[in-house]
Amino acid sequence: MKRLFRTQYDRKLAGICGGLAQYFSIDPTIIRLLAVILFFVTGFFPFIVGYIIAIFVIPNEEDVRET
Repeated sequence: MKRLFRTQYDRKLAGICGGLAQYFSIDPTIIRLLAVILFFVTGFFPFIVGYIIAIFVIPNEEDVRET
């Protein structure tokens, strides 16, 4: 069963991009490049708010593995 989580081992900031990459089975660099592009396209503020919300909504890898 596929679960979305913030990764512990492939993280740069909070593990959101690494977790998304594992969920979709693609290279984390692609997700990070898309994140940077979205950061500039959205005008910074909406992307930052979304990223911060994702930090609190998406569980950490350790919490998912325990259940």
